[in-house]
Amino acid sequence: MAEDDWKGWASLTHALGTSVQLVGDDIFVTNPERLQEGFNQKVANSILIKLNQIGTVSETMNVIDMAVRHGYSTVISHRSGETDDTFISDLAVAVAAGQIKSGAPARIDRVAKYNQLLRIEEEIEGFGTGYAGLSRFKIS
Repeated sequence: MAEDDWKGWASLTHALGTSVQLVGDDIFVTNPERLQEGFNQKVANSILIKLNQIGTVSETMNVIDMAVRHGYSTVISHRSGETDDTFISDLAVAVAAGQIKSGAPARIDRVAKYNQLLRIEEEIEGFGTGYAGLSRFKIS
């Protein structure tokens, strides 16, 4: 769908939104005003979070909080041209996103992010944490 196809997204969400995760990427662009419009029009049920789309970590955290308060899941995403920086792995765990989009582990920038998730898992093992599975989603 086109970036501004609010009607198409609303129709798709009405038809499938209770049974599948519909992740808004270009429709929301990690922007609180566009996300609010999505809530108003009942569009999607999840948001793709890209840190460099909005500007600061604080602004990113505000968008994540806004999404979660409205029952949307969040997917923390890499961007093209990524480095081997692992911050998005830390962020995904810190906000309990449950999902990260970093692509296939075929390049060092992607492998670094998955390795960081493994290190975090080792570090927090035994603290009542674990894979949440489908319990994270409000789908039937």
